[in-house]
Amino acid sequence: MAGQQFQYDDSGNTFFYFLTSFVGLIVIPATYYLWPRDQNAEQLRLKSLRRVHGRCLWYRLRLMKSQQSIVPTLKKAALLFGWAVFLLLAYKVSKLDREYQEYNPYEVLNLDPGASLSEIKKQYRVLSLKFHPDKGGDEATIHENCQTTSLAIASFLFLLSCVFLPQGTWWYRSIRYSGDQILINTTQLFMHFMYKTPNMNMKRLAMVLTAAFEFDPRSNKEATIRPTDNIEVPQLIRELGNINVKKKEPPFCYPYSLKARVLVLAHLARMDVSEELEEDQRFVVRKSPALLQEMINVGCQLTMMANSRGGFHAPRLVTIENCMKLTQMIVQGLQESKSPLLQLPHFEEEHLRYCISKKYKVRSLQDLVSLKDSDRRSMLRFLGEEKYDEVMAVLGSFPHITMDTKLQVLDDEDSNNITAGSIVTVTVTLTRKRMAVRSDSIIAVATSSTAVKEEEDEASDKGSDSDEGEANKDSPSERDEDSDKQSDTEVDEMGGDDEEEWEALQQSIQRRERALLETKSKVTHPVYSLYFPEEKQEWWWLYIADRRDQTLVSMPYHVCTLKDTEEVELKFPAPSKTGNYQYSVILRSDSYMGLDQIKPLKLEVHEAKAMLDNHPQWDIPDTEEEDEEQEDSDGIEESEDDDEDND
Repeated sequence: MAGQQFQYDDSGNTFFYFLTSFVGLIVIPATYYLWPRDQNAEQLRLKSLRRVHGRCLWYRLRLMKSQQSIVPTLKKAALLFGWAVFLLLAYKVSKLDREYQEYNPYEVLNLDPGASLSEIKKQYRVLSLKFHPDKGGDEATIHENCQTTSLAIASFLFLLSCVFLPQGTWWYRSIRYSGDQILINTTQLFMHFMYKTPNMNMKRLAMVLTAAFEFDPRSNKEATIRPTDNIEVPQLIRELGNINVKKKEPPFCYPYSLKARVLVLAHLARMDVSEELEEDQRFVVRKSPALLQEMINVGCQLTMMANSRGGFHAPRLVTIENCMKLTQMIVQGLQESKSPLLQLPHFEEEHLRYCISKKYKVRSLQDLVSLKDSDRRSMLRFLGEEKYDEVMAVLGSFPHITMDTKLQVLDDEDSNNITAGSIVTVTVTLTRKRMAVRSDSIIAVATSSTAVKEEEDEASDKGSDSDEGEANKDSPSERDEDSDKQSDTEVDEMGGDDEEEWEALQQSIQRRERALLETKSKVTHPVYSLYFPEEKQEWWWLYIADRRDQTLVSMPYHVCTLKDTEEVELKFPAPSKTGNYQYSVILRSDSYMGLDQIKPLKLEVHEAKAMLDNHPQWDIPDTEEEDEEQEDSDGIEESEDDDEDND
C-alpha cells in the first residue's frame, strides 16, 4: 500500500450540494416557528388590559419584556442572515457544471447488450485489473468513483444529523414526560402518596407538590440549587415558622424539595425574598398549577380503580378539593384562611376591619358587589377616589357564573325516569358574565319580578268578586263544553311537550356532534392575579359529589373554553338501590378564591324494569297459526299438483 495516493473532490461540488440542503432544512422551519409575531398587536392588547391588570406581576413582567427585549430583533437578523447564506449557496449550486448520464452497465464494461454471463464475468476481471488502484489504474475513473462514494457518505451523515438524531432526542424526551408535559416520575410519586394518604390535608399536600421532580436539578435543567441557598433558605424557614423541617421522610427532606416548599409557602404569605430566590420562586410558582392538575388526574384514576376493582380506599373528596383550593391560593398568592377581598388591589389586612364591621358585614366579593354604591364608597373611603375606581374596575372584571342543570337518562325511552344502575347524564349549562353586569341584572330582575307580582295581585283582586257571578251565569251544558275544550287543550299540550322534548334531545345530540368536530380555543379571560408570574387564563372544574360520604360521583371536568356560554355533560351510574339521594353539582375556579358554587342535585331512583321473556310482538293467536299452517299446506299441495302437471 506504500505510495498509494488518495483523490479528493477538489472542485468542492459535493460539499456545496450537502451544505445547501443542510442550511435549507434549518432555515425554512426556523423561519416558520421563530419569526417574531406582530409586536404592535401585543402592545395594543397589553394597552387594553392596563386599566384592570396594570398592577399584576405577570402584566409588569410581560410589558417589561416586550419593551426592553432585543430578542425579536436578533431573531430577525439571524433568520435573514440564514436566508442570505441559503440563497447564496443555491446560486452557487445552480452555476455548477453537471452532467447527467444514464447508467448503462454494458456500456461501462464495453459490451454489447446481448452479451452472455461468461463474457460479462471475463470482461469484469479484465477491467478490474486494468483500473485497480494498486495496478496503476486510470485516475479519472478512480476520481469519479471516489466522488460518488464521498457523496453517498455525505448524504448518510446529513440524514443522520437531521433526521435520526432529532428523532432520538424526541424519543428520549417522550419516554420521560406524560401527555401533559409532566415527568412520569412525578406522576408515579403523586400516585404513591395519594394512595398512601387518601385523606390529605393542605400541609401534607404542599409537601407532596413540592417534592415533584420538576424542582430537582438532576431531573430538570430549569431548576437550580445555588450556594446562597444554605444561608437564605434557613432564614426564610425561621420567618415562616412551623413547616415541618425535621421530617426525615424522603423526598420531603431533600434540599430541592425543602427549598421549593419554602418558596411556595413564602409566596402564599406574600413575603419578600432576595433577587436570586425570587427568580427561583417564580419558576416554582409557575409550574405548580399544572402539577396540581396532574394530582387531580391521579386522584381520579385511583378513584376509578377503587370503584371498579375495590381492595383499597380511593382518595377522599377533601383531598381532591384541597388540590383545587391550593391552585387558587397559588394563583392569587394568598393563604387559605385569608379573606378573598385581599385579591383586590390596595386591600391590606388592616383595611378588612372597615368591611367586617357591624354596619356593613362584607366578608366576600359578592357582598361587596351587592352593596349600594353610596354605602360602598363610604366603607372604602380609606382608598381615595382614584384607588376606589381602580378597585371597582377590577371587581367588575371578576366572573359571575350562572349554572343551570338538567337531569336525564338519554338511552332510556323515559328519559326522566331514573332506574337503578342506569347511566345518568347531567347537562350543565354555564353562563359567564362580569360581576358588574351581575349587580345591575340583580336589581333589574328584582324590580321586574316585583312589578309582575303586583300586576298579578291586582288582577286577582279585581277578578275575584266577579268570577263567581260570571261562573253562575253559565249553563251546565256550557260548562261541559268548556271542560271538553279544556281536556282537548291539555291533550294537545301534552303532545306538544313530547314534541318539544324530542326536538330538544335532537338539538342536544347535534350540539355534542359539533363539539366533537370543532376545537375551541383555551383562551378565555385573563385572570387578575397580583402575584402570579405569568398570564393565566380563567378555567374551572365541574363535578358531582356526595358530600355526606365524601366521594366523587362524577370525575371532575376541567372547563377550559368558557368564554361566554358552555354546555358540559357529566355522566355517572345511578345507585343500585332505589330511594332518594342528595348530591351536589360543584363548580370551582382554578384561579380565584371565593367564587365557587355548589348546587343541590336530588336523585330519585326507581326499580329497574323487568325484562319480558315473552314480548307481545311474538304472541301469535291460534287462529293465525292455523291460517298459516293451512296456507302452508295449500302451498305444498299446489306445488305437488304443479309437479304432476310438469311430469
